[in-house]
Amino acid sequence: MKKVLAIVLFLIVAFNAHFARAIDYKLETSAGYSGGPGIHFNTLMTRISRTFPFKIRLGLGYTYIYNPGKALAARKIFINNATNGSPEKHGYTWEFNFDLMRKVNWFDLSNAYFYGGPRYILFTGNFNFVDGNEDFDITSKHWGVGVGLATSFPINKKLAMFVNGGVDYFFPSTIYGHDTSYSPDNENVNPREDFKYKDADAAINQPKLRFNFLMGLRYSF
Repeated sequence: MKKVLAIVLFLIVAFNAHFARAIDYKLETSAGYSGGPGIHFNTLMTRISRTFPFKIRLGLGYTYIYNPGKALAARKIFINNATNGSPEKHGYTWEFNFDLMRKVNWFDLSNAYFYGGPRYILFTGNFNFVDGNEDFDITSKHWGVGVGLATSFPINKKLAMFVNGGVDYFFPSTIYGHDTSYSPDNENVNPREDFKYKDADAAINQPKLRFNFLMGLRYSF
C-alpha cells in the first residue's frame, strides 16, 4: 500500500509542478455500492492544458464485504481440516483509482463524462471460528481496469452533487492465507493436500467483476 500511495502522491506533485497555472482542483466524496457498501474520496483535476482533452481523477476507496467467501472451505484449503467452532466472517477492500474523463453527449445529460482507467485493490477476508481457536485472514492484491459514466448537478458556484456508475474488472492474482498461497499459474506455496488455485478461488470471493453505483458531493476550490 505504501508503494501505491507514493505513486499517487508523485503523480499529483508532478502534474501540479508542470501545469501549476492551469489546473483547477475539485474534491469529491461519495458513498454507495461497489461490491458492498463503501465510501470513496477523489481529487479531480481539470483545465490541465488547452490541448489536453481529459479531466484526471485520482481516487481512494474503502468497501465493506459482507461475504468474503466460504468459511469452512477457506479453513480446509488454507489452515486445517478441523470443523469445530461457529464461523463468523467479514471482509473489506482498499482501492486506488486513476481515471481519464471525457465529456460526452449521452442520454440527454448536459454534464456527463465517460471515464476509464487502471485500478489497484487490496482485499482482506477474515474468518473467525468462535470456540474453535481459529481466526485468520485471507488476502490478495489485484490490478484491474474500469469504465463508467458520471454526471453532476450544480448546487451553487462551489458545490455540486454527482452520480457515478460503472464496472470494474480485476485480473486473477495470488491468494494468501497463513503460510499458504495459491497462484493462478499453480506455483503454490505450502498447498494443503492436493488443492489448486481453482479451489482457493472458488472458496474466496476475491475481487473479479464489480458493478459500482455511487452518489456524492463535489467541491471546487
